[in-house]
Amino acid sequence: MRVGIIMLYHESNTFISEPVTLDSFRRDVLLVGEPIRDAFSTSHHELGGFFTGLDDTGIEAVPLLAARIIPGGIVTAKTYHQLLEAMLAELDKTGPLDGLLVAPHGSSVSEQHSDMDGHWLATLRQRVGPDVPIISTLDPHANLSQQMVASCDAIVAYRSNPHLDQKQRGLEAASLMVGTLQGNLRPTQAAVFPPVAINMECQLTSEPPCKPMYKRANQLLQRPGVLSTSIILGFPYADVEEMGSAFIVVTDNDAELARQCADELGDYLWNHKETFDPKLTDIDSALDNALSQEGPICLLDMGDNIGAGTPGNGTLIARAIVDRKFSGKAFVCLADPLSVKKATAAEVNGKVTLQVGGSNESVYRPPLEIHGVVRSLHDGKFKEPEVRHSGFTQYDMGRTAVVDAENGLTVMLTSIPVMPFSLRQLTCCGLDPKMFQLIVAKGVHAPTAAYGPVCKKMIRVNTAGVSTVNMRTLPFEKRRRPLFPFEQDFVWPHG
Repeated sequence: MRVGIIMLYHESNTFISEPVTLDSFRRDVLLVGEPIRDAFSTSHHELGGFFTGLDDTGIEAVPLLAARIIPGGIVTAKTYHQLLEAMLAELDKTGPLDGLLVAPHGSSVSEQHSDMDGHWLATLRQRVGPDVPIISTLDPHANLSQQMVASCDAIVAYRSNPHLDQKQRGLEAASLMVGTLQGNLRPTQAAVFPPVAINMECQLTSEPPCKPMYKRANQLLQRPGVLSTSIILGFPYADVEEMGSAFIVVTDNDAELARQCADELGDYLWNHKETFDPKLTDIDSALDNALSQEGPICLLDMGDNIGAGTPGNGTLIARAIVDRKFSGKAFVCLADPLSVKKATAAEVNGKVTLQVGGSNESVYRPPLEIHGVVRSLHDGKFKEPEVRHSGFTQYDMGRTAVVDAENGLTVMLTSIPVMPFSLRQLTCCGLDPKMFQLIVAKGVHAPTAAYGPVCKKMIRVNTAGVSTVNMRTLPFEKRRRPLFPFEQDFVWPHG
């Protein structure tokens, strides 16, 4: 038996003006055929689980397309057409397949298709017909659509945020595929879409309010016939009709049981929806808290969350730290290629005056002026051997400079925005995280897997930006209505 493997993975922040092109994919991952096996077969990614799960049973894995980039804006129509054509060309070239294991993100948006993942999954279904099983993984930050559900026999979402279980979910999907092909299972799924947008700050799966919801989903797995339960937390930075939460339950040929269990999970969220709308912490309150305690303290800059596609150059927290004139040391990383060039020209130990950070996005303040000394210069490449968010192991910040400013602020300047998923980002440049009282990480939950073990406390800071957790300030036009917490005085039939 032969099972095709496809990944087309992108998380689209529609509030970002810069579009995503094919060159964006080429800079990260754009592979066809056997090179995919070489790149992913032993990885922490779900593709690693696909390959391992099939290899262990003797079913041939047939890699077709792997395309991935870090989160960004909307995919251009031309780029999506090129990727879809490449996918279908590989599918046609490989000959008949017994099944397909696929890895969309779940919140991809193109200029033509707001539900880009639903469109390419539906296109696959149309191409292979109704009898070839399609089993999909999904990032829980998906905005699930009915089209995605209808196109797949089963969907399995990661169960952890930070995403540390991607390979396990790939193995789970592969196991469902093997059972299906061997005639032992008949996956049957149901999905429910409660009208609740879960705030990103509330999406840490190891803590309330998510933890008891995942406990409920795990309890359903004990029921005979239930094969899988998935919680879709949603991605609130995509202004699309599907934006919001959802639940998926997969059973063994029992549609009624799948529907009943999915409804139970939907009812749970609806009845606890207020707990997913948090009280937010502003910058001054966060600094008051952080400076009253022993460090290192990690300040999570949620409005400039690179993992949600932001530029990674917001200076709001850095400016507030400078204004405090405290006597300790603080660290911030900013994507600023122009300042990198100026620091490189000054050379190590050279004095510099730089206007660092800033952004064309109107929600950011102007660049921050710093006076300091170039501490070190680097090529910006490093590896992370441990399992970290989204399975990344290879990182490239581009040319990188570290500058010690007069005010105790150490600024890492990178040429490329890099998600802060690894402490190697600091240690590869000779920086010990424990030397800082304050560490600013541009994220919400994803950095905690790396920074949690060395920081005494993680403080999530409500900052302005295209990934602000104050969802009410985002300029939505297309989202469904009514939707909690934007609208509150309405009834949901399942509630």
